[in-house]
Amino acid sequence: MLSLGHDHWFIRKVVFWRAAASIAWSVLLLPASTAIFVLLSRFSVLHPIEWITGSLNFLCGSYVIFSIVLLCLVVLIIGFFILEFYTVVPSIPCTQIALIGKVLHPQQFIHSLVHAVMGMLVSWCAAVMIGGRYQFLTTPCIAEESAVASSMCLNEYHLFFLLAGAFMGYSYSLLYVVGNMNYVSFPNIQQNKYLRFKGTLPLVIKHSAVQALYSVRNYCITYFFLGYIPRAWICTTMNLQKDRALHSLDTLTGLLDFSLLYHLWISGTFLLVTWYMTWLLFRIYTTEVYCFPVQSSFSEDAHQCLPKVLSSKQPLILKYLALQDFALLSQNSPSRRQEVFSLSQPGGHPHNWSALSGECLTILNDLTQKLIAYQEAVSSNGRIKPQSVGSDKRPSSSGSSATSLIEEPTSWQTPKVSMGPKTPGSVFLRSSVASPFTPDLGSPFGSPAMKRLTGTLDPSSPWHGSVQSPHVMRRGPKLWTSSLGAESPLNGSPQSGPALVPSPVAGAQKPSIVSLWIQNRQEQVKNVLAKRVLIMYLFNKLPEASSQALFAESQAHIWALEGLSHLVAASYTEDRFGVVQTTLPDILGTMLTLQEAVDKHFKLPHASSKPARTSGSLVDTSYKTLRFALRASLKTAIYRITTTFGEHLNAVQVSVEHRKKLQQFLEYKE
Repeated sequence: MLSLGHDHWFIRKVVFWRAAASIAWSVLLLPASTAIFVLLSRFSVLHPIEWITGSLNFLCGSYVIFSIVLLCLVVLIIGFFILEFYTVVPSIPCTQIALIGKVLHPQQFIHSLVHAVMGMLVSWCAAVMIGGRYQFLTTPCIAEESAVASSMCLNEYHLFFLLAGAFMGYSYSLLYVVGNMNYVSFPNIQQNKYLRFKGTLPLVIKHSAVQALYSVRNYCITYFFLGYIPRAWICTTMNLQKDRALHSLDTLTGLLDFSLLYHLWISGTFLLVTWYMTWLLFRIYTTEVYCFPVQSSFSEDAHQCLPKVLSSKQPLILKYLALQDFALLSQNSPSRRQEVFSLSQPGGHPHNWSALSGECLTILNDLTQKLIAYQEAVSSNGRIKPQSVGSDKRPSSSGSSATSLIEEPTSWQTPKVSMGPKTPGSVFLRSSVASPFTPDLGSPFGSPAMKRLTGTLDPSSPWHGSVQSPHVMRRGPKLWTSSLGAESPLNGSPQSGPALVPSPVAGAQKPSIVSLWIQNRQEQVKNVLAKRVLIMYLFNKLPEASSQALFAESQAHIWALEGLSHLVAASYTEDRFGVVQTTLPDILGTMLTLQEAVDKHFKLPHASSKPARTSGSLVDTSYKTLRFALRASLKTAIYRITTTFGEHLNAVQVSVEHRKKLQQFLEYKE
């Protein structure tokens, strides 16, 4: 949400005005969409001239004008909620229970309630503009047995429309959170706002018509079983009678009314088109390119310059627009590139290049650390890789014997980028922060092998004090890399089996009978729950969703890669002072290290190697394929640099492993 950044200068001066412009255009488009709705709702094949003239006369009436005023209020409220709930980083639940919690969140409850009320208001406007039997909530009774001629009965058609609007509003809100519609993605190809809106408008109409059709089907089924409840409540509250001369709409005879279903569908389409146009215009205006100055002559404007803005953490929309401008600057603006390569006066320091390249390298290194921690957490989650018979006979000093699916060779270390110590303690500290597969030692799904490796055995466990199998001892080192220190109990040094289990502290008191009984009961409950299919379904991690969540911010990494690679390639002919050459080893080392981490991630058992086909729907699902776009952008960025510099890269100081990797890129073998 945006509430934490209302006082930021960029939110006040840019985001608010862009949101106001998108809502203003939505309001201006309301009369046109309302006129089309009135024409379609009064459609008549047998009397076309009467249909057109009657519709045009009705558009100038007070009912339509008042309805347009109410619809403008609805658009303002919908636009406000879009502004409050939008985000540039998608929220991806990694378990089914997390998705349920997301739907039942208090903020989502308010969102659904407001949209249900707004949907009811739009349906009321639609019923009034259609007129006829849908116009009023009450109508004079026409039943023969009615003793009092002036008695009023409930118009169930009007009530049916109002409840349909509430149902469609709630359905829209539910799909909004489940489909991550608050996620604002940036277009790959920059277009004019009018062209983007014109190209997406047919898709908006098609998507709204199809979704309205499904909503009408679901609503009719719901009303068939539960429609008598609101009808009876309204009749009791307003002291109205039920007209027995008409068929009830909670019966098959009442629902099989083609005119009623057509008007309900066209009203739902009108509602969704209005809301989706507001949502689309907000996305178009928000993601419009914003040009930040590279440097300023006035100190009071320094906080608005690109190097300063790029290092900011909040709001995220500011950081993403800055990275987008950085990527476009590196490709299409030679004059602004000269400002990046320029030296400060006086002093002659490349402050602009140092700030921009340093922030991009920090972003890429953070992703590398997350990937390494994720791989280590997955490998340590009780999944011991099976080894062949011949692998046990190879000496531990061999470089190939320590290579596995999650191997992290020492060649990953670049001269100026520190990746942190590779000790089991640091591994678990990192994995507790950045991975959905962090092993929970207290979980009922934790394996005894994992508890033995971490030395956290329960004294009452049957594994406590037992001599472990030599096969388990030999497989232990395969979970870790060759960079583990000799002091680690998981390296190849010979140790006895019981040495892995920490000895009990001298003088420690034995647990009481009550605590043992409680602990046993807890273990029994955990074991019983672990055997329930529903519990496993709700709490088990979703590997694909976990991988998507890991790369949720990859759009920023893609822009950082594109900006760095284009600037480095342009420096070959434009960098007069050689400022890029000082950081070229760090840039190459960071990119190659990240590529190795990304390649290892795609080799994990649960990671899909190919992106799923996009369905061309209005709802954006590009966040599901960000990891594939990052992998392609990373390889393209490295090729861009190697193609530009060629054999000159042999003079760059990099590690031996990175030298081999660079040679493969130079020979186009990657």
